[in-house]
Amino acid sequence: MNPEAGGAEVHIAEVGKRLVERGHDITLLAERFGGSKSEEWLYGMKVKRFGNKFTLHLYSPYFVRRNSGNFDVIIDDIAHAVPFWSPRFTKKPVVAIVHHVHQSVIEGELPYFLSRLVKRAERSIKETYENIIAVSKTTKEDLIEQFGVEGSRITVIYHGVDHSKYRPGLKFNEPTIVWIGRMKKYKNLDHLIEAFKLVKSAIGRAKLILVGTGEEEQRIRLLVRKAGLNDDVVFTGRVSESDKVKLLQGAWCIVYTSKVEGWGMVILEANACATPAVAYNSGALKEAVIDGKTGLLVKYGDINEFAERLKEVLSDEGLRKKLSDNALKYSYNFDWDKAAIETEKYLETLI
Repeated sequence: MNPEAGGAEVHIAEVGKRLVERGHDITLLAERFGGSKSEEWLYGMKVKRFGNKFTLHLYSPYFVRRNSGNFDVIIDDIAHAVPFWSPRFTKKPVVAIVHHVHQSVIEGELPYFLSRLVKRAERSIKETYENIIAVSKTTKEDLIEQFGVEGSRITVIYHGVDHSKYRPGLKFNEPTIVWIGRMKKYKNLDHLIEAFKLVKSAIGRAKLILVGTGEEEQRIRLLVRKAGLNDDVVFTGRVSESDKVKLLQGAWCIVYTSKVEGWGMVILEANACATPAVAYNSGALKEAVIDGKTGLLVKYGDINEFAERLKEVLSDEGLRKKLSDNALKYSYNFDWDKAAIETEKYLETLI
């Protein structure tokens, strides 16, 4: 799998392999990366790789026009704002999977001219796709409110959790906070560092583990040094799946300070490990976390309040146990088998 794979790619793998097991043939068109093959098999899916994340968008219309006769339905997985516009190149049914609406974060991530083009491209979802799967109610609402897509065209199918992998384990001896993700500006890791500095002043044993890499990593490392937190903040880079599970099991809480998220896959994986979340009340985070039950939500941008909620979870064992127990129960509502069956039923209505 692509070393930069995130939640959208995990969704493809987990749902795709289950659809293969249910007797379906799947061809996946994806970008090349270092060490990858132009063709291979992954979880029973035939994978064709071409170009990079930019040139793949130029090649996909050609691929769809030339090969769509071999397929009953085509899925455009819109994980990074820019659509593939397959309905313009085939008469076969096409469905778009939208993970989240990027409009509010694009300007902070891209140069001005490019951000204008990407925002316009993303807005074309309304005119391009009659059939849309959203991964959360929040994403559905954003498509309706920001783009004017009719709600009847959007079906919500949640991501799942692999409960055979993510399950309760031993907690770390020290109060430990874990963050996992791609280090991008809209994830607001600078907010987290500021909040953690306040936590350390009250709970001296507290540790913060940051898992992942990205363009913001060097800036965040500098902030950590300036805050005098070098001995208390651990940068792990990318980790194996087994190490990820151990971190989620051992954490006293998982945290998210993002401006927008289409869902909260890692939050639910943490919940399955009996680990609650502290997160901003933004995007689909307010959907992935039930405030006061499976975790605690904080008004977006309120760093002082975020620090206070973290202190509560780390210092109050009774609260932490209540949140952990509820988080584990809540995680059982999400399952990849269920997601695959719902996807299969939806696609059958289009064929």
